[in-house]
Amino acid sequence: MPQTEPYDPVRIQRRWQAHWERDRPFPAVDVERVDPATRFYNLVEFPYPSAEGLHVGHVYTYCGADVLGRYLRMRGRAVFQPIGFDAFGIHTENYALKVGQHPRAVTERTVANYRRQLRRIGAAWDWEHEVVTSEPGYYRWTQWVFLQLFRAGLAVQREAPVVWCPSCLTVLANEQVEGDRCERCGTEVTQRVMRQWFLRITRYADPLVDRLNELDWPDVATRGQRLWIGRSRGVDVDFPVAGSDVVLTAFTTRIDTLFGATFVAIAPDHPVLPSLGIAPAEGSRFTGLHAVSPADGSMLPIWVAEHVVAGYGTGIVMGVPAHDERDAAFAQEVGLPTVRVVVPDGDGAEVLTGSGPFTGMRADDARAAIASWLEAEGRGRPAVRYRLHDWLISRQRYWGPPIPIVHCPACGAVPVPEDQLPVLLPDIASPEDVRPTGTGRSPLAAVEAFVRTSCPACGGPAERETDVSDAFVDSAWYFLRYPSSDVTERPWDPERTARMLPVDLYAGGIEHVARHHLYARFVTAALHDLGLVPFAEPFPRLRLHGLLIKDGAKMSKSRGNVVDPDAYVDTVGADALRTYLLFCGDWETGGDFSDRAMQGIVRFLRRAWSVIVPAREPGPGGVDLRPIDACAATVADHVERLKFNTAISTLMEALRWLRSDAPAMSSSEWTEAARTFVLCLAPFAPFLAEELWARLGGPYSVHAQRWPQREVAAQGPGTVTIVVQVSGRVRDRIQVPAGASEGEVVTAALAREAVGRHLPDGAPRRVVFVPDRLLNVVP
Repeated sequence: MPQTEPYDPVRIQRRWQAHWERDRPFPAVDVERVDPATRFYNLVEFPYPSAEGLHVGHVYTYCGADVLGRYLRMRGRAVFQPIGFDAFGIHTENYALKVGQHPRAVTERTVANYRRQLRRIGAAWDWEHEVVTSEPGYYRWTQWVFLQLFRAGLAVQREAPVVWCPSCLTVLANEQVEGDRCERCGTEVTQRVMRQWFLRITRYADPLVDRLNELDWPDVATRGQRLWIGRSRGVDVDFPVAGSDVVLTAFTTRIDTLFGATFVAIAPDHPVLPSLGIAPAEGSRFTGLHAVSPADGSMLPIWVAEHVVAGYGTGIVMGVPAHDERDAAFAQEVGLPTVRVVVPDGDGAEVLTGSGPFTGMRADDARAAIASWLEAEGRGRPAVRYRLHDWLISRQRYWGPPIPIVHCPACGAVPVPEDQLPVLLPDIASPEDVRPTGTGRSPLAAVEAFVRTSCPACGGPAERETDVSDAFVDSAWYFLRYPSSDVTERPWDPERTARMLPVDLYAGGIEHVARHHLYARFVTAALHDLGLVPFAEPFPRLRLHGLLIKDGAKMSKSRGNVVDPDAYVDTVGADALRTYLLFCGDWETGGDFSDRAMQGIVRFLRRAWSVIVPAREPGPGGVDLRPIDACAATVADHVERLKFNTAISTLMEALRWLRSDAPAMSSSEWTEAARTFVLCLAPFAPFLAEELWARLGGPYSVHAQRWPQREVAAQGPGTVTIVVQVSGRVRDRIQVPAGASEGEVVTAALAREAVGRHLPDGAPRRVVFVPDRLLNVVP
């Protein structure tokens, strides 16, 4: 097919980008009036702007969410898709110190660069609602959120053993340690005892676990949070120390193995050691003491053991080598005996042996019986333990929001009055003076004018708190701020919040499951309990993007395989980069980035240009257009399920059909088929689609058009199978006449028990309908 002019993606992109910035092809969502039934809050994790600039992993995430948003907008949804910058924190500050610049200057420069890059990738951001966490207009309200938690008893300051990074010169939360190293700089961490601020997330451990069942989250995410919270139901067992008043309490989930205990082990830094006359130990050693077994009164040697962790369970372990791998390895290492007390019976079940009155009982029954016996004897009690620790938010750094507390000799810790917020981060001019001191106090402690103040309660002389809060506090509530970013008198407008939230879809990374996602759930739950937001869960539906690799390896600067998106936007164009990233693998699984494979997408887009742009002579007509109708339905189905790679494959098939059947099409058939193809292409390649749509004579803009949906009655009689989803999960399949209307399909679906039991209120709040293929109902 002849081509009238060459395809120039960069020129096309530049022209339409200018158009869109001058006259947005679709209006911003009116957050004060939008109908909640049509609203779709499409949220991606906002980036922390690093000096390296936006990387292709960001583009991978953002373009997937943007395709969904553009598609849903064409289906009549009011899509709210904001963006902002997580601009405080150690990462930015460490880079600034490395290059000898002030963190504020670095942040301003990197944010400006990110804005430039984010505009170029063709994502439909709502820039009117941008937030930047390092701006006083934002962190004023981060401080306000802290004060609400403080007044509720959920923010406390106490001395505790903490993780210390000797390179970053600050404490870290447990979630910021990978193995025994700082997740930011890779330095091996140490421990210190310091007075720090904690948010009491442990108070919410049970609801955070229990409500996971209500969320539409990937299994890997719910499993990750359950493991991190680590709720275990078991028994606290008391082991009196012979010749002492001290009682050691061990927690176990396997009380059926009690009679197999051959030693008691204590963590090397356990606070009980001094009361036993034992100094904290560097390694494992026998204490010379024995504990009395509550099972049979036998004497069990007490060891200090490296494999026992003070912060997990009680920090004391009843050692049962026969039934625990770590206990077995320790017992073998130091020469302790092994006693097996649970054995299989002939039916494949487990029964107890050598366990006194419980011998012969099945293990499941014995657990309850032994627990009741210990409780009756005053030697133990049922208990629930958690792996989760309170969230340590103090940072001895400069680049963060000052914690809004004043320390008064007479009144103690006093909250800064809300009308005095924000507590501004003092302007320290010299980059050297913002460098962390390593003394356990932040650089703010050296700013006399900041530290010296008066007590808000009694008016006497007092000092400001000089720690700043962890950057994860900033991101634990930012989704609440987006719809109210222009509101100055409160952190969020209650009416807007009720109308716009919770988030309809949150797209993010698996690395945030046990940190950001958990923190945001906790803060939202606390604010809900305080009556400040009308929902307890911020992200009812979460999807995690896969890992993008290059040349078979994870992208990293050390490997030299990091992909700079600017280089591709400048050469093959943003359309090709977007489409290739979403084609190279399942979005939720990941893919392998390859320049060679990228050329396949470049050829596909060039072919679309060569098929649609040239002038053509009308054919005789009578062409069956069902293939292009099927393309629209299939692409819709796959986009809704975030299967972008297969949606693009469908577009490739449709283009081949369009190219082969075009000569026979009448003018009207060609216009119908070509426009349908371009509309289906638009979410993936927004610049090219805008250009092709204009050349086909379509009204501006392609992105303001409705998703193609022709009458299907002419496709012939018979029945079709409709996949029925509830909140995106397949619950049933129903047979309906081909071409059945949305109302008919909804009625048939709601009559099915498999669907109805997932709709507690009977009627769905909204539906997504793909004729002859799919119905998704949302309670």
